Amino acid sequence: MNSLGFAKAPTDTRVVVAMSGGVDSSVTAALLREEGYDVVGITLQLYDHGMAVGRKGACCAGQDIYDARQVADRIGIPHYVLDYENRFSQSVMDDFADSYLRGETPIPCVRCNQRVKFRDLLDTARDLGAEALATGHYVRRAMGADGAELHRAIDPARDQSYFLFATTREQLDFLRFPLGGMHKPEVRALAERFGLVVADKPDSQDICFVPTGSYAEVVQKLRPGAIEPGDIVHVDGRVMGRHEGIIHYTIGQRKGLGIGGQKGDGGDPLYVVRLDPALHQVVVGPRAALGRDRVLVREVNWLGAGDAPDAGGTRVQVKLRSAQPAAAATVFPAAEAGAVEVVLDEPQFGVAPGQACVFYQGDRVLGGGWIARAEDGLAAA
Repeated sequence: MNSLGFAKAPTDTRVVVAMSGGVDSSVTAALLREEGYDVVGITLQLYDHGMAVGRKGACCAGQDIYDARQVADRIGIPHYVLDYENRFSQSVMDDFADSYLRGETPIPCVRCNQRVKFRDLLDTARDLGAEALATGHYVRRAMGADGAELHRAIDPARDQSYFLFATTREQLDFLRFPLGGMHKPEVRALAERFGLVVADKPDSQDICFVPTGSYAEVVQKLRPGAIEPGDIVHVDGRVMGRHEGIIHYTIGQRKGLGIGGQKGDGGDPLYVVRLDPALHQVVVGPRAALGRDRVLVREVNWLGAGDAPDAGGTRVQVKLRSAQPAAAATVFPAAEAGAVEVVLDEPQFGVAPGQACVFYQGDRVLGGGWIARAEDGLAAA
C-alpha cells in the first residue's frame, strides 16, 4: 500500500489537489509530488472580489490563483483553473444572504465544501482519472471496521472537522487530508524547505467573499432593499430601541446592541436572545434567557454506525459553534425526516439557528447538521 492507501506505486496513482493559493494546500501538493504521485493541481475561481463587496480594486481571488500557479510551476505539476463563479454564487453566496435575512447565522464555508468543493470538484477529479482528491484541511481520515472515518486533526488549534461534518461516506472514500497529522509550524517549515512563495503568506481570517468583514454590506449588495429596520424588544415586551436590520445581530451578542448601555433588571448586561424576521425584531434579555437544552438539527449527515442515531439515543459530544468547547449530549432521531433532536446534559448559551451542530465520540466525527430551533426544555414543559 502506498501512503494514500492504494495498492500501487505512487507514480501510478493520480491525485488531484485542490489548491487555494494558501500555504496549506500548496504544501499538500508539494508533499505528494515529492512522494512521486502523479499530481494535478486545480484552483477554483469562485468569486469576483469587486463584485462581492461592490467596489473596484484588486481581486484577492486573482492573487490566490496567481500564487497557486507559481507553486505548481515550482514543484513541476500541471495546474488548471476552473470557473465556478456561477455555481458558488448560487450555492453559497445566495444561501448566505437569504440565511441572514431569515434571522440565522450562516456558515458559508461548510456550504462551499458541501455543494462545490466536495461535490463538483470531486466529480471533476474523477473525470481527470484521479483516484483521490487531496486538500489542505486539518482533519484526519482513518479506516475503521466499516470503512473510512472522519477524525479531528492532531493539532486542536487547527482542527477543521467542524466545517467538514457534511462530508459523506462516499466522499470520504475518495478524499485524502495529508496535513491532519501535522501542526502548523511543521507545515510552514515544509513550505520553506520546498521554496514555496507562499511560505510566509498569512492565513485567511475572513469569509472569502467578505474580505472587509462587513456581512451587511454583502447582503445589501446581493439582496438590495431587503434589509429592514425594526424594534429592539426586551423578553418582557418592553421596546428598548431601534435597529437597522436583524442581519447586524446574532444570538448571544452582548456588545453593540444599539440600546445606549441599557441594562436589565438588577443592572445585568443584556444579550440577543432571539431574532424575529417576520416582525423585524431583535429580542434581548439576561444571560439566563439564552440557556437552551434541546436542539432540533436538520439536514443531518450521519457518519456513525448504521444510517441514523440509535432510536434509544446515541451519547455524543456536540459542538454548537466552531469556537466553543464540545458539550455532552444525547442524539435521538426526530419525527421529521432527515432531522435529529439533541438533548444537552447542561443548558448551552448562544445556540443560533443557521450554525452547525456537529457530533463527536472522542476524536471521531459522527456527523452533524444545521441548527433549526433551540428550546429550553424546562420552560417548554
